[in-house]
Amino acid sequence: MPEFAKRMTTMAESAKVIRNLFGAMNDPDLISLGGGAPAPEALPVEAVREILDDVMRREARGPEVLQYGSVMGLPDLRKVVVEDLLGPKGIQADLEEIMIINGGLEAMNLVCQLYIEPGDVILVESPTFVQSVEIFEMFQARCIGVDMDDDGMILEDLRKKIQIHHPKMIYVIPTFQNPSGRTLSLDRRRELAAIGSDKDIIILEDDPYRDIRYSGPELPPVKTFDRTGHTILANSFSKIFSPGSRLGYIYASGTIMAKLFDAKTATNSHTANLPQVVCAEFFKRGYYQPHHQMICDLYRERRDTMVAAIDEWFPEGTRRVYPHGGLFTWVELPEGINTTALLEEAVGRPEVKVAFVAGEGFFVEGGGKGNNAMRISFGSVPPERIREGIRRLGGLIQEKMK
Repeated sequence: MPEFAKRMTTMAESAKVIRNLFGAMNDPDLISLGGGAPAPEALPVEAVREILDDVMRREARGPEVLQYGSVMGLPDLRKVVVEDLLGPKGIQADLEEIMIINGGLEAMNLVCQLYIEPGDVILVESPTFVQSVEIFEMFQARCIGVDMDDDGMILEDLRKKIQIHHPKMIYVIPTFQNPSGRTLSLDRRRELAAIGSDKDIIILEDDPYRDIRYSGPELPPVKTFDRTGHTILANSFSKIFSPGSRLGYIYASGTIMAKLFDAKTATNSHTANLPQVVCAEFFKRGYYQPHHQMICDLYRERRDTMVAAIDEWFPEGTRRVYPHGGLFTWVELPEGINTTALLEEAVGRPEVKVAFVAGEGFFVEGGGKGNNAMRISFGSVPPERIREGIRRLGGLIQEKMK
């Protein structure tokens, strides 16, 4: 048997974290606070069924759905991105600067195809989204962590690491960051865009949670402050429409988009027409606004339930993030509690049966950083299950501390 490519070795550790994350979610008796899926109630099943019944006719959009499509994506869905999703955020984009892709993760893959050579450095937040790291490592990039505080990536540490490592790219999740739930401040957004321009570094802005803000002031994307085309904005329809549709989009300058076009044709030709048509019709028929209000109300209640339960049941000395949107909070336990070991016990003990994601896997530095932290998701769990799960988990933590 021939040897596997070297890239399969470079991504081995991040791939193991991802396998464990997906593997723990199949036990029906488990209270899973680990996954990042939207709530089942947030999926617009009835609207999609109605749209499908309308469009899947030969005299309607049926032939278009079943035919090859545009590399850039269907024009009416790109128009939705420009007018409904970017315009209200203060971004005046052209249709030619938008590409519809297969979920937000394809952006990381395509941008790496454009820029990353083996050995190139990508600066990432510490902690960061481990599945993006898996992609970066598949391209044999070296990921270096940049420290964070409650206002997101610390730009003093970013500048220091730019001087040391001369990165090709900076990867940032600025709004309700996965895994921490933190949000990059307005001043840092403006400054980050300027750093990309001044230092000739690509800023890859991954912002899939931005549109599910349910408290706090709205903040413009980093891309809003980009004057030179160095910032590439990636986003997804997974959290606001359907993760199963596998739809996302990239907004980039014309020069970059021309190369993305070539990378897309070499990867999968185009994104499937069926989910694009359904999603475009979902917006065009006026379903999005009431749906958006519903999911924000839903997640706000679950956020409030989880934060209150953590404050009630977790031990003194616990630090947690209060997210103004998204699906996660981040908890740091008092020193001495290793969350990787805690997870094994929390899942295995019949009287607990609660899953979360241990924090250590989100830090590219290794060396035990984040071993007292955990990502906890409230998105897909009803309030009463959230409260019960946190009560059980808190009891286990208190027991370990004694």
